[in-house]
Amino acid sequence: MSLKTLDELAYSVLDLATVVEGHPIADTYHNSLQNARQAEQLGYTRYWFAEHHNMISVASSATSLLIGYVAGNTQAIRVGSGGIMLPNHSPLVVAEQFGTLATLYPNRIDLGLGRAPGTDQVTAMAIRGENMNASFYFPRDVEALQKYFSADNADAKVRAIPGEGLDIPIWILGSSTDSARLAAAKGLPYAFASHFAPAYFKEAIKIYRDNFKPSAVLQQPYVMACVNVVAADTDEEAEYLATSVKQMFMGIVTGKRRLLQPPVESMAHIWNVFEEEAVMQMLAYSFVGSKQKITAMLTDFVEENGIDEIMATSHIYDHGAKLKSYRLFAEVVNSER
Repeated sequence: MSLKTLDELAYSVLDLATVVEGHPIADTYHNSLQNARQAEQLGYTRYWFAEHHNMISVASSATSLLIGYVAGNTQAIRVGSGGIMLPNHSPLVVAEQFGTLATLYPNRIDLGLGRAPGTDQVTAMAIRGENMNASFYFPRDVEALQKYFSADNADAKVRAIPGEGLDIPIWILGSSTDSARLAAAKGLPYAFASHFAPAYFKEAIKIYRDNFKPSAVLQQPYVMACVNVVAADTDEEAEYLATSVKQMFMGIVTGKRRLLQPPVESMAHIWNVFEEEAVMQMLAYSFVGSKQKITAMLTDFVEENGIDEIMATSHIYDHGAKLKSYRLFAEVVNSER
């Protein structure tokens, strides 16, 4: 692992299409596009949507449609999935959908793949039907996708049209150590969900690097870390804004999900000590504060872990404050360029 500095770091956005209390879902999509257009202007590398289902505050269930919406209304930024939960889908259908996207928007589409259902078990059953063990076939399904995208598949009985012969980068996503081994074995870039699963981050990226085998698409390991970011003019304002994401994660911990809530002056009356501990463990890799504070935190994080790319996700109630947070974060990353 070589040490990285901020001036070498690529930076990107993960969007869950978060639904805000008091606003319709249509506003969520329009705000995502505005955010993506700003990200493009600010030099962000890519803009990804994550597949989730049956979650009141997350409207990115039809992930490929949102990718098309944003790609069709921007010019250069890469747009993709962070990720498509492959066990929920036929590899052929994914190949056709992303082949269509890559045909419409050449050299701009990424395909990040995960093995989790992106939802609860009851909803997963509604999605997968009799195929509830699909996650066990994740490595096989990744290989099937690669085959469909290959020009060598032209003589096969089943072909992805469009999709065949297109250069669509495949990423392996992980929130534990399992996918790290697969990404390493196949020589693919690896993106870790440290924004909600920090416990396995260091172990997973070590496994990935230690076992990486060069491939036709990637000669050296490439690690992306997704983190929570809430940037503001002052540390105090950022901490205030961050109470929205804390409330969101408390809904995950307690099973009582709500639309993204407005920030509050204090969380003391909202959570108890056990809920606070659980939430703060999940939010361990969160960069909350002014530019000065985030610069120091991010510098240490990048140097310690040698990551190649940082992906920011920001659950901020006020859309203007969210746009500003992404502007400030871009200024942090670009401060030494």
